[in-house]
Amino acid sequence: MNQRLEVRSARDSKKGKKWVIARAVARTLDISIVMSLLTRVDRQPTIILFDAMCVLCSANAQFVLRHDRRRRFKLASMQGRIGAELFARHGIDPSDPDTILVVDGDQVLQNSDAVLAIYSGLGWPWRAAGWLRAVPRALRDPLYRLVARNRYRLFGRRETCWLPSPADRDRVL
Repeated sequence: MNQRLEVRSARDSKKGKKWVIARAVARTLDISIVMSLLTRVDRQPTIILFDAMCVLCSANAQFVLRHDRRRRFKLASMQGRIGAELFARHGIDPSDPDTILVVDGDQVLQNSDAVLAIYSGLGWPWRAAGWLRAVPRALRDPLYRLVARNRYRLFGRRETCWLPSPADRDRVL
């Protein structure tokens, strides 16, 4: 109630308007909320490294761009300079990788962990895929690797790399 009064009084008087509104906002917000908001603003994007020649991988990249409302993810193809450097930096041959990589700060995920991290980061209903982490990695990863090794045979290979739409170009490295 006091906050409403203070905000109303700020509207009525031009002098000190910003200060009164700031006090009202400060009273309603917990410092932990403010700190988490500041952390999110400064956070580096999570980078998804994928095979742009693979039809399945490109379709997944387009899906991520379409459903990533928070714009949390950036994409880098292994055929590009940045993607190839990141694959090599993490000990994977960029000319023949059998995995997708997700680089989130110092953390690097691959295989099924990477896929589940992507879908968990997209929000509801895709976040529900995170429940698959309950399945042991020893069971998830062999299935992932089977599909990854046979991705061109199962889904096809593009003649040229997939390119994003003009609206999404800023999200592809």
